Amino acid sequence: MHLVLLTAWTVLWFAVVEPHGGFSWHYLRTGGELIYQGSSGDGTGGLNLYAHHPELQMGPVSFLTAGLFNPFPEATGQFLAAALMSALGLVILVLAGRSAAHHFLGTGTNHQRLRQRVLIAGLAFIPMWIEVAVRFGHLDDVLALFFTALAVRAVTRGNAALTGAFLALAMDSKPTALAFVPLLLALPRHQWLRAGLWCAGLVAAAWLPFFLGDAQTFAAAKFAIPNHPASALRWLGIDDPETPGWDRPAQFALGLLLGGIAVWRGRWAAVVLLGANARIVLDPSVYTYYTASVLLGTLLWDVIGQRRLVPWWSWLALLVLYGSVFAVPDDSARGLIRLAFVAVSTAYVLLWPVRERGDRGGRRGRRRPPARTDEGPAVEAGARPEPPATPWAGPPAAR
Repeated sequence: MHLVLLTAWTVLWFAVVEPHGGFSWHYLRTGGELIYQGSSGDGTGGLNLYAHHPELQMGPVSFLTAGLFNPFPEATGQFLAAALMSALGLVILVLAGRSAAHHFLGTGTNHQRLRQRVLIAGLAFIPMWIEVAVRFGHLDDVLALFFTALAVRAVTRGNAALTGAFLALAMDSKPTALAFVPLLLALPRHQWLRAGLWCAGLVAAAWLPFFLGDAQTFAAAKFAIPNHPASALRWLGIDDPETPGWDRPAQFALGLLLGGIAVWRGRWAAVVLLGANARIVLDPSVYTYYTASVLLGTLLWDVIGQRRLVPWWSWLALLVLYGSVFAVPDDSARGLIRLAFVAVSTAYVLLWPVRERGDRGGRRGRRRPPARTDEGPAVEAGARPEPPATPWAGPPAAR
């Protein structure tokens, strides 16, 4: 039932936003046309794409995917892409719920309460997902967050190859997903090398052809955007009119550092939130679709990182970051609000005491055998269920 309600909620938001959506879809459509040109056309497409169009800051996987909609009329292609991206938001909610269920196997978690957490957090997540997917049409952000959710699912299953591959695809969709790489460290230590090789190999396979094909591709990394008065950068004393040269590397470094600390503290479910925080606190722009990555981070934290029934971080992020855009007219005040949210949420997920998952402490990345895996009679969170009399006892769903 929670998925039925979330689907209806998504359809409602899609119907409201879609007639006025697709604000940035033309970037994806243009990139999708250029990347398939190869040596044809005027020579600015194919592997020369980023050298001649540094404003196209999306990854090659995003352009390859966007090009699949080019055979359709522009309006039809945009509508189909928006519908697909909206559906991926629902898939992410399913992935988050199943990742949490797998993570908490054997701890007596009440599955009904878990579904309720996904529902309540999902009601906050969907409006921001529609913002990035439909209103702006940013396929690159959508794919990066979708592949990151798949990587989280792979982490909970202990699959090193898939974790590395999905994180690579996220970066191949949008480079800002580099901040989520600390998820690799949530795997058992002996799997780090394998996961890292898969990740590095697929990133190189996607990006190296462009750098080798045209040395001017490096210019795309220096593309600058205006420093908006409502950015948190202004409150940090950075008054440069455009993106400072150190800003992008600092975003990545901060995201990787915070994510690494989160894993070291046993709070790997906060990696996405911390990576998104690093972006919004140091980014010179304040587009509302940036908040979608924060909402994915709060969703994962609310359903995996803690066991409260009410996922209040998801709603707090929605109201503070998105609500302030409409309720607070002053640019400087909005910048202070963004900075305050980053500071408070980062301090909370890293320092606030949270209930650990069963006896997981000290054995990060390992799972003890589940006491039962069915979703039958609910067991209150924290209670110790009675083990079956024999290893094969229990309902068919548990075999």
